[in-house]
Amino acid sequence: MSNATTARAPVTPLILHDPFMSVWSFGDTLTDSWPKHWTGKDQQMAGLLRIDGKPFRFMGRNAHMVTPIPAMRQLSREVTPLRTIYCFAAAGVELALTFTSPMLPDDLELLGRPLSYVELSVHATDGASHTVSAYIDWSADWAVGAAETELTWGRHRAGKVEALFVGAAEQRPLKRSGDEVQIEWGYLFVSPEPGVAATAAFGDAPALRQIFADTGTIPDRDDVRDTRPLRMPAGSGNRVAALSRNFGTVTGAQSWTVSVFYDQIWALTYFDRRLRPYWSRNGQSAIGLIEAAWAERADIVDRVARFDIRLIADLEASGGEIYARLGILAFRQCLGAHIMAEDFGGDLLHFSKEGSSNGSMGTVDLTYPGAPFFLHFNPALLEAQMRPVLAYAKSGRWPFPYAPHDVGHYPWANGQNYGGGDRTHIDQMPVEESGNMLILAAALARKTGSTALAEEFWAELQSWADYLVGSGLDPDNQLCTDDFAGHMPHNANLAIKAILGIGAFGQLCETLGKSADAERYFAIARDWAVQWVARAKDGDHYRLAFDQPGTWSQKYNLVWDRILDLNFFPTDVAETELAYYRGKFNQYGLPLDSRRAYTKLDWLVWSACLTRKQDDFDAMLAPLAYWLDAAPQRVPLSDWYETDTGLQPDGHGFYARSVVGGIYIKLMLDHRNDT
Repeated sequence: MSNATTARAPVTPLILHDPFMSVWSFGDTLTDSWPKHWTGKDQQMAGLLRIDGKPFRFMGRNAHMVTPIPAMRQLSREVTPLRTIYCFAAAGVELALTFTSPMLPDDLELLGRPLSYVELSVHATDGASHTVSAYIDWSADWAVGAAETELTWGRHRAGKVEALFVGAAEQRPLKRSGDEVQIEWGYLFVSPEPGVAATAAFGDAPALRQIFADTGTIPDRDDVRDTRPLRMPAGSGNRVAALSRNFGTVTGAQSWTVSVFYDQIWALTYFDRRLRPYWSRNGQSAIGLIEAAWAERADIVDRVARFDIRLIADLEASGGEIYARLGILAFRQCLGAHIMAEDFGGDLLHFSKEGSSNGSMGTVDLTYPGAPFFLHFNPALLEAQMRPVLAYAKSGRWPFPYAPHDVGHYPWANGQNYGGGDRTHIDQMPVEESGNMLILAAALARKTGSTALAEEFWAELQSWADYLVGSGLDPDNQLCTDDFAGHMPHNANLAIKAILGIGAFGQLCETLGKSADAERYFAIARDWAVQWVARAKDGDHYRLAFDQPGTWSQKYNLVWDRILDLNFFPTDVAETELAYYRGKFNQYGLPLDSRRAYTKLDWLVWSACLTRKQDDFDAMLAPLAYWLDAAPQRVPLSDWYETDTGLQPDGHGFYARSVVGGIYIKLMLDHRNDT
């Protein structure tokens, strides 16, 4: 067991698949509070164990119970890239509780299947035998948010496979978009392990939990009343889908697994066309998917365990324990902040949600920081994130000569949500997004050996490169990805992005045999890099903006000069910057720039890679251990926080976002020549 897997986490991932199915524990123990959606709203799960006639609680709170149920003692909590494992003890029995979300990034069928396994394994620890039974339930608040929403529920069966489902009685798929919202359409399914004697029921949470606490089982019958609200009357418990199993007499280990799955019915709209979730694109039914998941469970769980072991070892070898801690927490969060679908023509689509921000969908300056994750694990997913942006620009709906910021408002990918949308130039990010798309297009071509995507959208890429040639050396008063800092002219780090974006396009030209074009773009980028050094130099460091002496900023964009092997900037630029940064640390890390104490986690890790020196990398990451250990606000891994207090800026920073995939830049660099 690695220290990286057992150390404190700001919050603990439980079940993650996409922005709607994203459930976490916000406490140090699983009985401190209810599991919650990434937004902090309850998505209740309750877990009870009855040992020799005495009930104990291992998950969830005491709520609306006639007799409070004592909590088991939590012995440990281990987080790996794809699993979370708790261990509890009470009355001579230990329980291992394992949540497995098998999002293997190189297996699209598995990645696109929103189904997790929850395993309960019990054994006696005192040499005696004990009678043990287990209970677990899922609240209908997984499927609906409002207390007054009327529910429908039922069962599906296929041979030995059985599943309970619950959802809103009136289904209104894709009727709502937004940022910190839960899903309110589709159906939650829970399924007990086939061939293992268990009891399943749908009913009122307090009644079912109390009956189990008193008897060790639940009634083998459902609440058959017609549509009922999530909660009724006010203050009573929720409606739940509950499962129980009697283990009988326990000495050695016995285990029981249940699965949880969410059928969204419709996943998103893509330019006013509804698309199914990836798993159901060919007509697969919910019970058919659950059948397949049970049939493949042993192989899947084995693959997950081997993947976890290998990845943790790679992270520790690349960057040490702190880096491994960050990488482990980032893994499920990065993947779980996306939704996958297939367009009618068979093209793979992969959309991020800009959560805890403005709810934008397919945001380019989220794709850019998250790109190292996908370049390392599966470049096809990066292409699937870029394709909707390129198609939008090519469609004629995007009228500008620079790249869009996003393609919609989650889950509606119907056109840009941010700033002026596709109507005005107001609040666009022209240099930012154009540079991002060009850099990523070149990186994708280098990684895959294919220029097919670039060739398909060559006119758009060339338009963006030419825009940078006209506007990128000394950007005017515009936003960059760090838009929380506001507009700023003469942004030195943004100018680096323009230079590298032009060079990246030159690299694509060179790969395609367009030698004259390649040399023209290369010449511009090389000349601008020389000018940049002269304009940005400020004694022992480089400025935040060309016209602001005495300022500084992290030059994280510079890392792509190394990744793409462009080598436009002298190596002493990075060395000068890192030497300066090392004198600017606060308690919890390096600020983003000289204006305020806040930082961006993704950019901090990128900056740590600028010199290729492990000592610089280790020094930059060292304060992050203190932050992980003491972060005062419990939110999924934040990428924007104050380095002096550890708090979220202005009370509400960024969290649960895909950009933490940028943490994988060090691992990507260390393994970029692997075949």
